[in-house]
Amino acid sequence: MLKLRRGTVVIADDPADGPWQQLTVDLAGERRPAVADVALVGACAFGDEVVVNVEARDLALGSGGFDVVHVNLTSGLDGEGLPGAHVMKLNYTSLQHAVLPVEGETLKLPLGRPVAAFPLHGHLAPVAWAIAQLRPGTRVGYVQTAGGALPGAMSATVRELRARGLLVEHVTAGPSFGGADGEAITTAGALHDGLAERGWEIALAGPGPGILGSGSALGHGGIVALDTAHAALALGCPTVLVARMSSGDPRPRHQGLSHHTRTVLELLLGPVTLPVPLGAADPAFADARRRGHVVHEARADLAGYRASGLPARTMGRELEEDEPFFAAALAAGTTLAGMVETA
Repeated sequence: MLKLRRGTVVIADDPADGPWQQLTVDLAGERRPAVADVALVGACAFGDEVVVNVEARDLALGSGGFDVVHVNLTSGLDGEGLPGAHVMKLNYTSLQHAVLPVEGETLKLPLGRPVAAFPLHGHLAPVAWAIAQLRPGTRVGYVQTAGGALPGAMSATVRELRARGLLVEHVTAGPSFGGADGEAITTAGALHDGLAERGWEIALAGPGPGILGSGSALGHGGIVALDTAHAALALGCPTVLVARMSSGDPRPRHQGLSHHTRTVLELLLGPVTLPVPLGAADPAFADARRRGHVVHEARADLAGYRASGLPARTMGRELEEDEPFFAAALAAGTTLAGMVETA
């Protein structure tokens, strides 16, 4: 049963500041941080009576330290939906809503343009930044997949990358919703539309902020990269798997090349390119090569990225505390830029 509670908005940021409205809600005398997805449930104002989902904050989840507005009882009961839309996202849930999918009727194969599948949202900014350093003006699109946060409005990183011109568009695929530039029913559909119809030169595909995780071999959001890579390979795209690497994660399974990336490499039905920083070493690289994957060493400009002002924090650790995480993503961006030149 959903963990819903009724409360009153006591502080509300201006909804014009962004689609992910920051709030403080009074729940039985306790003031708690909350958010409202404005496109989904409408904007909130001081004094509004709201129902919030309190589960993530009560569980003290790392990326869910706030409540989420489920419905605004004061001003959110007169929505009309999107005119002309009939394809449902979050279907058969209380938050189901109709969208206009980007998928078209024509299939154009092979696409021949590179796709990068990444397992954590923290990879997105360094990958996009590194591409722009080598190929300014490259049309790079982002497909938000399952595996992390589903609302497209949640990521401040995406908004900043779009504002800087490092991403040209943002499309949400599968259960993800609210993309600034479109909704896709499937990841394959989003990749095809972006690369074949929208003129993207590179597609970056991976989850929104946060990650699902259970400590098991397959029960985590990082495994979504497997589905993304298979879709890219089937569409005839040179496919890059962004490596999750770490020196600062206290969990042994994530040190060096994370078990998330190792598992995807083991399960892939076709070869991909795994970019790694120059001089990086890990026993898993030899195993990846035996499976037919290309382990490609590439430059990672950590100093340049640090100076860029883009997000440089992962799992609570700053760049200086976990350089391999960012170096692997930067190496992937460097590799992708080179693939555009030869595509």
